[in-house]
Amino acid sequence: MQNEFDETALKAFDGKDGRPAYICAGGRVIDVTGSRLWAGGRHMARHEAGRDLSVDLASAPHGPEVLDRYPQVGTLVNAPAPSPAAAGAPGLPPIVSAVLKRWPILRRHPHPATVHFPIVFSVCATFFSLLYSLSGKSTFDATAFYCLIGALVFMPAGIATGLATWRINYMGRPMRPVAIKRLLSFAVVLDLAVVTFWRACVPSAPGIASAGGVVYLLLVVALAPAVLTIGYLGGTLTFPLDKD
Repeated sequence: MQNEFDETALKAFDGKDGRPAYICAGGRVIDVTGSRLWAGGRHMARHEAGRDLSVDLASAPHGPEVLDRYPQVGTLVNAPAPSPAAAGAPGLPPIVSAVLKRWPILRRHPHPATVHFPIVFSVCATFFSLLYSLSGKSTFDATAFYCLIGALVFMPAGIATGLATWRINYMGRPMRPVAIKRLLSFAVVLDLAVVTFWRACVPSAPGIASAGGVVYLLLVVALAPAVLTIGYLGGTLTFPLDKD
């Protein structure tokens, strides 16, 4: 027979100091003690064990089925209905919190939907610039230039939605991956602005026969590892590396 918990009893299973880690989702109390993703009673530097995480789960990048691998040890009784602030995002304007409550997917979806564009355009700019330097075909140079423009146009949206996601989902807490992503993102914007306007003003800039052409190529090539690192760090936040 499974146990019944109220919120006070659930708080005792916070996963700290050797205590079991229990969480509640949809009224079910789940024992996640055996998960490395809940080591120390904390998940993804935000979610704490010993709490009802039903609202948090609604905006997660995965569904409740991931909890089926862990044992259910009871049910939560007499749980108060979540307030609009808890269902939305604490500390944000009421209208923003209300929108997030109505459409929880907006907590996470806008950033992945926008950040892929500058990543792909930047990688393609590097690829086609290298092809141009090897073949000398002007079509490759033109394609690289258009990709630079695309990356520069979409990069601000990627940064803005990334900062919003960090503020909403992680309460703006200091996080090393986020700090690195911010630094790299602004460096990429500066790089993109330089090479895009350089190429627009000096069409012959990509020519590697000159020292300036070599510098131009190096700046474009640097875009690919920078944006791929940004994407990788973002992926470690959404899908932690430790797996059961």
